Amino acid sequence: MFYIGCHLSVAKGFAAMGKTAESIGANVFQFFTRNPRGGSAKAIDSDDAAKLLEISDNLGFGKLLAHAPYTLNACAANGDTRQFAFDTMADDLKRMEYFPHNYYNFHPGSHVGQGIETGIEKIADVLNGILTESQTTTVLLETMAGKGSEVGGKFEELRAIINRVELSNKVGVCLDTCHVFDAGYDIVNDLDGVLKRFDDVIGLQWLKAVHLNDSKNPLGSHKDRHEKIGQGFIGADAIKRIITHPSLKNLPFYLETPNELDGYAKEIQLLKSWREKKTPPPRYCQRGGE
Repeated sequence: MFYIGCHLSVAKGFAAMGKTAESIGANVFQFFTRNPRGGSAKAIDSDDAAKLLEISDNLGFGKLLAHAPYTLNACAANGDTRQFAFDTMADDLKRMEYFPHNYYNFHPGSHVGQGIETGIEKIADVLNGILTESQTTTVLLETMAGKGSEVGGKFEELRAIINRVELSNKVGVCLDTCHVFDAGYDIVNDLDGVLKRFDDVIGLQWLKAVHLNDSKNPLGSHKDRHEKIGQGFIGADAIKRIITHPSLKNLPFYLETPNELDGYAKEIQLLKSWREKKTPPPRYCQRGGE
């Protein structure tokens, strides 16, 4: 099954997102848990949440992916800023239990001059404070472009965070194609090598989802500027290899390209057509493969 979708607005409610996803040919989607630039969150209508679950079940949707606000910084130097991240993420995880067994994605944060080791420790501390045995949500650390003092631009940094998380069975990784390319991982000319590196450092079993984006900037630019599929420096051929690769093809893919709904619908249809052609995959498979 090819699980492909995009980021949708929750403004009209959860059931409305499910219907919108169906209308554009998506069978997964991502949404913000609250205002992406702020901290407010509307009370969840349990009936509306239940209707989304019904739609999702009836249509055979894959994992829903909730995205934390961009304003969160789990490794901030400022105590109030870090407490805001802790409180928001803890609240989001409680709200996610209206949609059990799905994903919650967040940007690890920026150490803002404290040093990478301090950043890693603080992020792990936040996770250790909010994760519970009873939660059904898997929290995903997103791969980052490595701009400024961002944590997560290197696979080793994500591995270091996971190593410090006590309930590590509650976490995973979301690979953003624009971010890893901008971070210097050459998924255009050496996708096999990048995935082998990921497997060696983190382990492909931790990879749960893919943000599928082209990049406005060249390899190693550390810029984090998403582009429409096939119109950036990653390009169509590399995207085809990504969505058909044996280590990735069964994961859910979420578009974050600069599009409105009609643009997403066209990209989803394009990507489906590429998958149906069954382009021969690269040689490297998940550990244990040929």
